Amino acid sequence: MATELKQIGEQQQQMERMQALFKRQQQAFREAPMPSADKRIADLKKLKQMILDHQQTLIEAINEDFGGRSSDESLLAEIMPSIQGVNYAIKHLKRWMKPSKRHVGAHLAPAKAQVVYQPLGVVGIVVPWNYPLFLAVGPLTTALAAGNRAMVKMSEYTPATAQLFARLVEAAFSEEEVAVINGEAEVGARFSELPFDHLLFTGSTSVGRHVMRAAADNLTPVTLELGGKSPAIVGPDVPLADAAERICFGKSFNAGQTCVAPDYVLVPKEKEEAFVEAYRTAFTRMFPSLKGNPDYTHVINQRQHSRLNAWLQDAVEKGARVTSLGDDGDEASRCMPLQIVQAATDEMTLMQDEIFGPILPIVPYDTLEQALDYVKDRPRPLALYYFSYDKQSQQFVMENTHSGGACINETLFHVAVDDMPFGGIGPSGMGHYHGKEGFQTLSKAKGVFIKQKFNAARMIFPPYNKPINRLLYKLFIR
Repeated sequence: MATELKQIGEQQQQMERMQALFKRQQQAFREAPMPSADKRIADLKKLKQMILDHQQTLIEAINEDFGGRSSDESLLAEIMPSIQGVNYAIKHLKRWMKPSKRHVGAHLAPAKAQVVYQPLGVVGIVVPWNYPLFLAVGPLTTALAAGNRAMVKMSEYTPATAQLFARLVEAAFSEEEVAVINGEAEVGARFSELPFDHLLFTGSTSVGRHVMRAAADNLTPVTLELGGKSPAIVGPDVPLADAAERICFGKSFNAGQTCVAPDYVLVPKEKEEAFVEAYRTAFTRMFPSLKGNPDYTHVINQRQHSRLNAWLQDAVEKGARVTSLGDDGDEASRCMPLQIVQAATDEMTLMQDEIFGPILPIVPYDTLEQALDYVKDRPRPLALYYFSYDKQSQQFVMENTHSGGACINETLFHVAVDDMPFGGIGPSGMGHYHGKEGFQTLSKAKGVFIKQKFNAARMIFPPYNKPINRLLYKLFIR
């Protein structure tokens, strides 16, 4: 009871602190509503240096939270894209900030028009547990580049990383610039209810609905980076070894706990067994053993591990065939081998919801059109992967499917391209961030119409029954 009361007290303190910080950031923004490019670049450089100075400590904290996270995966998916994203923003920021000149029609001359990109104010960022550094730093980079203040709610499922990130941010920035909030789900719910000028949430579709509902009460615009069942389609012409190896990397990375991980694979029916063998070969080459292997990441916590096992059991009970790759892993440490599922049906839970773990259903198809129909019959995914070296079929698939993003003959890597927008569509999310599109998302594109002393428009002021009015209508209404 004493422990529970202490936790309640700590949560209440966090919520009170959160409210106070929000008001302080609002006031600070009112006093400095348009930070210069130099100020923004200086803030981005502080963020970059913070990561560089503490990268090993950050890797160790993430490893602690996962109970086993590959340090190379943390370097590849947390540290490196965070640094590269900051570098890209610094390089292009001054160009992004320049007002955009727009055309003024002859009927409005003499005048000028331009679009000015203003900071929004205070931006809220909700961070998930699967990439706790990159999915905090990426949106924060965008917020700072656009000149905003930011409040970051870290995941309660990665406490070591959350606490370390809070300490590092506190040392690098004032709380009026960037503030980190930690706490359980109740704190997160209250965080989403704050009247931010923009709220960026990364997480599950189910929680995203609650976040959007809370934001709607304040008319807060949202960017939702969700997930869904991202398909990988193996074309009829591609060598199976090529497709299997690349899909295996994308699915095994972070033990499948990636929003854009291949969720299931569509394979030509006559090649299904050969694909499974090619996949087994690729997986065994990457991970000769699992138990004690520092390259193989563990499932984040017991709750997720139990969920995945329950979904597998549900599939087996409903007729699926499950093949476990690699050795038996280690149940105690949540080191879960990759599970290939065949004969999966829509009645199985793992074919209804995003898997988010090392389970890969195989769905056979007869024709490519049938495979695309299978994808289009389901909610639009965050990513789609097509494997074929035939350029005509590549174009056909890209034109006849909808997804947040896509790769041809690869998985995951589109997320690392700073010069492309990243975002979902429909149930997989809304809005974009990364690069220029991120800057525009977290800026107000304000149209400004400019006239000086001479005013030609006064010639059409009332009374209207003048020759100039009739001439104007004749010239411009046609």
